Amino acid sequence: MNTARFSRIRTVVAVLAILLLALTSCAQIPRSGPVGKSKDGGGGNPNNAPVFFPAPPRSGASQESVIEDFYSAGSGYEDDYAVARQYLTQAQSVTWKPDNRALVFRSAQVVKTGVENEYSFELDLAYAVDADGVATQFPAGTKEIIPVTVNEVEGEWRIAKVPDGTAIPEETFKVIYGAHPIYFYDPSFSYAVPDVRWFIKKKTVKSMTSALLAGPAPYLRGAVVSAFPSGMKLARESVPVVSGSAQVDLSAKELLEASAEDRQRMQNQLALTFRGQPNVINVQLRADQDLVRVEDNGSVLPPVLDKSVPSRQIAVSNNELVRYENNRLSPVPDMQPVAGLGPRTPAESPVSQAVAFLNGDRTSLYSILPGQPARQLTTRSILTRPSFSIQDWVWTAGPGANGVAEVVAFRPSGIAQGMAVPTVNIAPPWLTGRTVKDFRVSRDGARALVISELNGKTSVQITGIVRNADGAPKDLTAPVTLLSSTSPDQGVWVNGITVAVVRASATGMVVPELLSLTSGEPQELAPWEGLTTLSAGNGAEEIFGQSAEGVFQRVGNGWELQLKGPAEPAFPG
Repeated sequence: MNTARFSRIRTVVAVLAILLLALTSCAQIPRSGPVGKSKDGGGGNPNNAPVFFPAPPRSGASQESVIEDFYSAGSGYEDDYAVARQYLTQAQSVTWKPDNRALVFRSAQVVKTGVENEYSFELDLAYAVDADGVATQFPAGTKEIIPVTVNEVEGEWRIAKVPDGTAIPEETFKVIYGAHPIYFYDPSFSYAVPDVRWFIKKKTVKSMTSALLAGPAPYLRGAVVSAFPSGMKLARESVPVVSGSAQVDLSAKELLEASAEDRQRMQNQLALTFRGQPNVINVQLRADQDLVRVEDNGSVLPPVLDKSVPSRQIAVSNNELVRYENNRLSPVPDMQPVAGLGPRTPAESPVSQAVAFLNGDRTSLYSILPGQPARQLTTRSILTRPSFSIQDWVWTAGPGANGVAEVVAFRPSGIAQGMAVPTVNIAPPWLTGRTVKDFRVSRDGARALVISELNGKTSVQITGIVRNADGAPKDLTAPVTLLSSTSPDQGVWVNGITVAVVRASATGMVVPELLSLTSGEPQELAPWEGLTTLSAGNGAEEIFGQSAEGVFQRVGNGWELQLKGPAEPAFPG
């Protein structure tokens, strides 16, 4: 099959009117900018949403061509995929559900099976996107086979049997779909946690709302919470955007029985989720089309979005812990000497004065509080550098007593010398057989970046942190995988949806990468020789790397020397 034919599709850009109108009893979307008015009551079409007009069936087309053309027509989502349905028999056209999933391929071909009228549509799969927009990435060479049966109808071949969903080329997918975060809460309702989904751009507002009501992606289930109770539904199959206001019409019973605080959280959750939509500036909650006023009595604070970190870093200089800020070093206040322990890879709590570090050979984890001597927390054959959560737990990973990979967390703050430190050991099944290279808790405390290796193959993954009612961690969810073009051994959070990873080398050329939940393709940063560690503050402009020459900061498309002396700097967290 000539895969180029899938990309020869006409694109039409729809330019929508701009209005600025605020409504009462609405949650304002937290951003500034122009507001678009939707002409479509079905969900708030964004400006410049592309529309494809695929070709209808050709007279006399072969079985293979009909299958190819059907999947080409799957890019035309207008009128409920009306053109694509023309390639199906009448019975199949009625039952086919194109929105159930989208398979995104790098290349594809139609293959005969040896059984009359039965074919396989074989894909080199890049993504699979489910009905709620949850995308799974796959490396090149991943095969997916779609069985297709054709029948002759009035002298023309038509598809009589095909699985639900569409299959579209990667190039087309990038044009008609967009990555958008929907937002849930951490269990304390203090922080907004992004859950990135992929939606057809013209259906974004409706799709976002439905996905939000359906709950978090699998890797976040148990780690985040929603203000919307399980079972709450849209009262109608649309989310109209009228003069900039998204009218979310929900099932009346659940909405009216919710507390005022829960309704405020629902509205905040929707406002955060719609914040990237240019045609939405506020949100109305409705119960069977009747406006439900949401009173803000001050008891519910908006969640923190993209938690920032202080500008200082903790580092090691002359075998002691130091603060590194504004290209200057200063002692950590009230810290006792630790030079005898050979401190490495220090970490500082973002909420207390607790500091943690490894010893010289990375076999022991220590914590230290102002005015107290260092306290040994655990000893393993090898440990990952420590990482603090916003809940003040310090995390590391290493082999357990039986050699199986374990993740372990401690809460040393407020514990007097000689008293037992609260400790949690977690050995999730998906880490079985793996060697953990790095474990870094996100700034919202609900997720963690895990870099691990199995049989020489490295995986970069994001897992959810499940906690007990008292906030103590108890489990890690089955993770989602990010694709890297290298085999990194360390990483840091850059913001809520992006991490920077690197395979460190004291002697070779090193190319750090940015990996984002909103993109399947790594972004290479400028190469630098001898980079051994990375740290990141608030955003991609505050990425630091260290080599034997000193500490460098990312500036534009390069690296600029900041200071010589400090070793292994790390921002709080």
